[in-house]
Amino acid sequence: MKYTIDKSVFDLKSNIKFGIVVGHNIVNSETSAEDEQRLRNAENKMRNEISQEQLRELHNVKNYREVMTASGLNPNKYPPSVEAMFKRVIKGGQLPVINALVDLCNAVSIEQGISMGGHDLKDIHEDMEVRYSRKGDVFLPFGCTEYEDVPENELIFTSGNVVQTLKWVWRQSELGKVTLDSSDIFFQLVGFEYEENSSLYNAMKDIEDLVVNRFKGSCTKYLVDISNNSIEF
Repeated sequence: MKYTIDKSVFDLKSNIKFGIVVGHNIVNSETSAEDEQRLRNAENKMRNEISQEQLRELHNVKNYREVMTASGLNPNKYPPSVEAMFKRVIKGGQLPVINALVDLCNAVSIEQGISMGGHDLKDIHEDMEVRYSRKGDVFLPFGCTEYEDVPENELIFTSGNVVQTLKWVWRQSELGKVTLDSSDIFFQLVGFEYEENSSLYNAMKDIEDLVVNRFKGSCTKYLVDISNNSIEF
């Protein structure tokens, strides 16, 4: 299967980088007390260190918003999903417990201040791409059973014409939802630097550690950027 970033995406911000972790034979489970504690610790740390006024100035959040604006999307109307998640945490809310893999990925996202999505590969049947939407693209909203047509010329993450994430990093589809039965997962992380101790580097390392040590699976990692805009796995 191929994963490609359309070259027009790099016109929006040339240093945008996509970290891909493909996990296989994952054994997901209910969330343990230890799993939930990591999530709560991440929430508390963010709450203690970042104010609501500082949220949009977080390095990655600021860059996500700039990319969305450059692509023609309004990040005030369609905020990056991590911005909405971080805002909830900073205001004192807690994320719900869903399952171990989802909760620990949320913990990593908060710890590293980065956007990531996990997509169950059993629902993905065609090559994946980050590109602008075209006529015929469809999206299955979370919790729904009927597909919706997608407006043309919006930045999306898609498998064929079936959109996995609408309005770039705004909202994931019902398709690919990570459940207790999920075993093969495609993780997509979005950052702007990739060197030791950068948020993207650390988050990819954290996801690899979870896949191998917490969930007893195996994984491969890839970096997709302006110099290498397509991979096969």
